[in-house]
Amino acid sequence: MGVPYADQGLNKIPDAITDEQALFTGDILATGYWAAKIAGIQEGDTVLVLGAGPTGICTMLCALLKSPAQVIAAEVDEERIGFLQTHYPGIMAVNPDKVDLPAFIKEHSAHGGADVVIEAAGAERAFELAWQCARPNATVVLVALYDKAQAFPLPDMYGKNLTFKTGGVDGCDCDEILRLIGRGKINVKPLITHTFPLSGIAEAYELFESKKDGVMKVAIRP
Repeated sequence: MGVPYADQGLNKIPDAITDEQALFTGDILATGYWAAKIAGIQEGDTVLVLGAGPTGICTMLCALLKSPAQVIAAEVDEERIGFLQTHYPGIMAVNPDKVDLPAFIKEHSAHGGADVVIEAAGAERAFELAWQCARPNATVVLVALYDKAQAFPLPDMYGKNLTFKTGGVDGCDCDEILRLIGRGKINVKPLITHTFPLSGIAEAYELFESKKDGVMKVAIRP
């Protein structure tokens, strides 16, 4: 049985790229690429990404393609901070539970705050921290999914002149993402922390849901 519109919705994986390298292209890597694209990151910008889960890390790697001055990750999970420091040491990581994050970002940026903030956490305080850490006239991109509606405290934001961007991720750049992977510009293979055979898929789901053993992403093999 054929796949309807497969010629319009699928991308061929180049022979030089392994399945593991390409695994996230149509999912979280497409999300990260889209977020960095609509953020309008300029060379020399300070980019803050809230959340260092798989989606957040993919977003950071795509943000680095834009030649910012720095990418800073805000993450409360120390194990994930350690993962970043081990596999992606070029990204500065900070725990917002241990520092005054807006003050920290202001101190570590050239324009009184982050030029671009990408919210990929969806946690309780993440939306508030996103606009608080942004400099005046910054761009805030909302990637995260929220359990409940978020309020815009417009009186508190007054004078910041922020631009908010959000929406549904498209998969239009998968060919470009695959090219970047092939050129060694994006490496998400470290995100595959565990591999299971298809017969162990129930155990794999249980591990992923529990967030134990340093799991980031699980790959299933035949």
